[in-house]
Amino acid sequence: MSNQVLLYLVILLGAVFLVIILAYLRLRKKMQSAQYKQLQQLKRGTQKTAFSSDIIYQKLYLKYRKIPLIKRYLLKLRRRLEIINIDDEYLTRKQASKILTKGLVVVIPLTILIIFLANSNLLLLGILIIFEIFILDSMIDGMVDKIDNNLLKQQIGFFGEIRHAYHEFNMVEEAIYQTAQDNELEVSRQAEKIYEVLISDDPEMELEKYYDVAPNSYLKEFAGISYLTKEYGDRKKDGASLYLKNLNNITQEMQLEILKRDKLDYVFQSLSVISIVPMLFLEAIKNWSVSQFSFTKSFYMGKQGMIVQILIIVLTFICYTLTRKLKDNGSVNTKTQNTENPWQEKLYRKKPIKKFVDLFIPKEGTKDYRKQKELLKDAASPLKLSWVYVNRLTLFIVVFIASIFIMIYLHKLQVDFIYSEPTTEYDLIGSMGQDDEAEAMEQTEIDNKFLDMFKGNLKATQDDILKAMKRSEEYEEATDDVLTADSERIYEKLQIVNGEYLKWFEILLGLVFGLIGYVFPILLLIFQKKMRQMEMENEVMQFQTIILMLMRIERVNVEMILEWLERYANIFKEPISKCVNNYEAGAWEALEQLKEDISYQDMIRIVESLQAAVEKIPIVEAFDELDTERDYYQAKRKESNDRLISNKGLIGKGIGFAPMVCMFCGYLIAPLVFIGLTSMQSSFSTMSTMS
Repeated sequence: MSNQVLLYLVILLGAVFLVIILAYLRLRKKMQSAQYKQLQQLKRGTQKTAFSSDIIYQKLYLKYRKIPLIKRYLLKLRRRLEIINIDDEYLTRKQASKILTKGLVVVIPLTILIIFLANSNLLLLGILIIFEIFILDSMIDGMVDKIDNNLLKQQIGFFGEIRHAYHEFNMVEEAIYQTAQDNELEVSRQAEKIYEVLISDDPEMELEKYYDVAPNSYLKEFAGISYLTKEYGDRKKDGASLYLKNLNNITQEMQLEILKRDKLDYVFQSLSVISIVPMLFLEAIKNWSVSQFSFTKSFYMGKQGMIVQILIIVLTFICYTLTRKLKDNGSVNTKTQNTENPWQEKLYRKKPIKKFVDLFIPKEGTKDYRKQKELLKDAASPLKLSWVYVNRLTLFIVVFIASIFIMIYLHKLQVDFIYSEPTTEYDLIGSMGQDDEAEAMEQTEIDNKFLDMFKGNLKATQDDILKAMKRSEEYEEATDDVLTADSERIYEKLQIVNGEYLKWFEILLGLVFGLIGYVFPILLLIFQKKMRQMEMENEVMQFQTIILMLMRIERVNVEMILEWLERYANIFKEPISKCVNNYEAGAWEALEQLKEDISYQDMIRIVESLQAAVEKIPIVEAFDELDTERDYYQAKRKESNDRLISNKGLIGKGIGFAPMVCMFCGYLIAPLVFIGLTSMQSSFSTMSTMS
């Protein structure tokens, strides 16, 4: 990239900042107008002091909706924030605009930094700018997760206030309503929604609707327990309210979850950044190595160095994706995605594309089809099988085409390096002086004349070059030794230049890369499945807490417990759903089939206890150990969470540090050592020949 083009880019970015500043000043002036002051006077006492910033975010929200690329992130934010801010459009717009603005404030300066660091490498510059999309996506998810975590922390204090209100009113719905009215926190909106469910004409139907939009499973549990208590009444256990005891159980679960999320955030907070950072230093390492050790210039300025750069960038992308999957899998908050009409579905609806994609999708009823469907379920993926194959084929085509273009670019890069490299007869440690560099470039220009003369002539020999040199003005007075040495050097350059074209095996290699891209979505699902399996113990312990809350409520039976477990299940959702569907045909047989569908021993014990409760003993007696050994299970849950976080941390550190290790070893140390030893051996051979 030329300095002039770079200057234009900097001027353009400066102009964008200037427009933003002018827009802000205009809004500020407008807010000081008489009309605005009149509105402010009318609304005094009903708005916060931060109303002016709220107005700015509302205005920015409307602007963001008109920008195509930014609109995508805005809608993604809305889908997640709408669940937390039930029916509060104003707050949803404000938070979405605020989060997106913070992301852009970080990304725009980062873009300027990348342009300055990688302006001489167009390929690297393009890849880095594209990669910023993933950085912005990660930042947005992190900020929304923070809001979700704050909601979870608010619930602990909120449930504590409900306990006091329940002692006063002794009615579930009145306690929830009174506590919601006394708070202005986000959790109050959820409480108001639960109150509306409880007093509705058909609370059971409304409760099912709320389950679909609740931001976390703990609010679902709270809503369900509140409904059962209102419907069947409260009971005393050991002189204490069963409803309040269950509320305490939910609070303990939330406390464990908050500790788990905080530890996961602490372990992974820097790993994503560590996996990205090496890309920003590729050009800096190259420039330092070339300036300090000139003999490495052929590697860093040639196609070998570019290949290593591309491999490190691809590795960074993979490690960054896996790190995010590894961390996100530890959270139970609801991830809303556009599963109604994504780009995959729009593409799949086109008849020619649908026919082509269907050729690759396994036929229904086949073993491969069942395996793919099971993998989607085990990985908790919201994608349809057709969308997965659209992703796979798209990746294959994109990776193949990108590989061919990169190979063509690498050939051009190597030819340009041959034409622009200063020609010297010896390797240097350090950089050349101006006089030496000018003399070397003059020799390079002479060599280039003969390269242009024979470029593309695959039958040209060293003798042909030697004859042409003897006829040229540059070598009129040259000795035979000089002619022989220079013709040999030019012939070597010519061999490189004529050999830099797209070869058949490179097209085959591009197909191999395309196949890797084709397999990547499946490998990602397998990785996600493995990470979910690490959380089996945590989910079973959550089931134990749910059963502990339900088993002492009147009219609760095994079928109702299974329905609750299905509602909160993640890893075991499919076999439990199957059991619920088959329950009416035979309770014992359905539970026996559930035992065959699962392999985790602790989950099998729960199913055996449910079987005992179906025919032999009451539910309370079947799960009596859950109550008597509550402290043990709580300690075991904490230890399980610590072990899970430790295992994920070890895997995350290995994945997160991989790009940095590869950068130092593969891009800095290995080239210096290998090229240094090769140059030293060449120098010793030359000295031996001269002696």
